[in-house]
Amino acid sequence: MANNNIPDEAFDWYDEYAHGGIHRRTFMKKLSGLVALGYSMSVLTSTLIPNYALAEQVPFNDSAIKASYQSFPSPQGYGEGQGYLVVPSNLTKKAPVILVVHENRGLNPYVKDVARRLAKSGFIAFAPDALFPLGGYPGNDDEGRAMQKTLDPEKIEHDFVAAAHFIKSHQGSNGKLGVVGFCFGGYMANHLAAVHSDLIDAGVPFYGTPAKKALRKNIKAPLMIQLGELDKRVNASWPEYEADLKANNVDYVMHIYTDAQHGFHNDSTGRYNKKNAELAWSRTVGFFESKLL
Repeated sequence: MANNNIPDEAFDWYDEYAHGGIHRRTFMKKLSGLVALGYSMSVLTSTLIPNYALAEQVPFNDSAIKASYQSFPSPQGYGEGQGYLVVPSNLTKKAPVILVVHENRGLNPYVKDVARRLAKSGFIAFAPDALFPLGGYPGNDDEGRAMQKTLDPEKIEHDFVAAAHFIKSHQGSNGKLGVVGFCFGGYMANHLAAVHSDLIDAGVPFYGTPAKKALRKNIKAPLMIQLGELDKRVNASWPEYEADLKANNVDYVMHIYTDAQHGFHNDSTGRYNKKNAELAWSRTVGFFESKLL
């Protein structure tokens, strides 16, 4: 059973809905079936739908960081991209750079907070918004998800490759680039490791599907794969991906978190698993420190 004793099936339905497997009407109809069994619709929706007020661990005006928006050229993508750049205020020497990649709905407040958390840990963090060509994240996930579906996936990939090159050359960078991504961003972390062998120096995909099979032979960067035990959809892709990583002698480690759903690190939703999220994050920061410093 998940948060508020809501059946795990409800989280599976939300995952289907969030990734385009079912329409919102179908999702709500399925939830209505739980209401008939005695569950409150308000409890169901408040548990499953993000509440970004819960996700702020580092305020945007924290004196330890400096945040701004930076544009970058993307000639093979949508021409120009934009991202949220967060730098430690007390940066006195070159530091590793971390590219932070959002889920399939644009640069929402949770992902911006993740970038701030990294800056508080001493990294330069850059979180691009795939929705920038359409005006940026619209303020709610449903609309953001619909907007991202209208974009050309290959152009989005080129935008993130361009973002990686842009931020790797930041004046404060030590020349080492890591990438962490969630959901769609987990896929993008895998993709960036595979598309160019020397682009990134470490990757941490959270519950992301693998890069295209033809590209996997290019992976050279060490990877830390973060999976939730209950995430059937993404976990189904792991055995083949692991075989390819082994065949190519990739330095990798995989952690699977007990009783964790897809999205367990996102503290704005009921899928958040505090114990597992904190453990996964401490491992992520430690991994970047060991590979990039």
